[in-house]
Amino acid sequence: MAARVRIPRTELDVHPLCLGGNVFGWTADAETSHAVLDAYAAAGGDFVDTADSYTWRVEGNSGGDSERVLGDWMDVRGVRDRMVVATKVGSWPERPGLSPENVRAACDDSLRRLRTDHIDLYYAHRDDPDTPIEDTLGAFDELVHAGKIRHVGLSNYSAERLTSVLTVAEQHGLVRPVALQPHYNLVERAGYEDELAEVASSADLGVMPYFALAKGFLTGKYRPGDAPPDTSGPMASARAGGAVAYLDDRGARVLAALDEVAAAHAAPVAAVALAWLAAQPTVTAPIASARSVDQLGTILPMAELTLADDELAALTQASEDTRLDA
Repeated sequence: MAARVRIPRTELDVHPLCLGGNVFGWTADAETSHAVLDAYAAAGGDFVDTADSYTWRVEGNSGGDSERVLGDWMDVRGVRDRMVVATKVGSWPERPGLSPENVRAACDDSLRRLRTDHIDLYYAHRDDPDTPIEDTLGAFDELVHAGKIRHVGLSNYSAERLTSVLTVAEQHGLVRPVALQPHYNLVERAGYEDELAEVASSADLGVMPYFALAKGFLTGKYRPGDAPPDTSGPMASARAGGAVAYLDDRGARVLAALDEVAAAHAAPVAAVALAWLAAQPTVTAPIASARSVDQLGTILPMAELTLADDELAALTQASEDTRLDA
């Protein structure tokens, strides 16, 4: 069984791979999503990330789709008490922004869809500069005291605004965020490492990076010289176009380094990329999703994978100029 990781400043000990729920009810239908969740839970997984906005942009969906799929699964399986559930508020057009009224209403909506009486980690999905920070934190504080949420997190915040939120929380005695969800992976390093990492470290925040596999590029599926992927059909990967954008000289070097480390451990390339991310200072649990049980099998091994210092260094060096190109 994989070692647990503690989200700082909380009582939450979680699996080192946070399962992304963005695909639930989208590229994975409800039945497939439940099968993925079953396999994840059977492997000791207990940390699932979703959002009220998943996946309103998809034809036939309306938003809240992922939460409903997850809530139905937890209800049918009777496993709510075993799971640590993270969801988000603020980026769905039906419930936009972080006004106190919207935060309270969105939380109640999410609780209904998730079929639960509490959310373990409730993120502000993105910054809302039009709402005073103390108003948003005040609403989160109310929800914590009401028992509807246990902890608060922030996603897609700049270092400056993150610092402001932490300062306001301290000044007003309001609930303090314990988690940060940034865009960070082996080929997207600058935004986090140069701007957010120091704040996250000094504030002792748990860090759960999203797009941990760079839209699929770090699975090794996309290689230099391959024919461009078909992104037009209903079954085509919705992220393939984004993944192939990394297929430059730097991307080729990263893939070569990943291949070498993966071969040494007889491990999937995706698991190696996630293990590198998990080993970075301040990172608590990378977020990665799986559209099938087979895909899940390529990422779960990260929980048992420990990379040697020279392997971590080789991967870091192969991707180093990401920071110069950003």
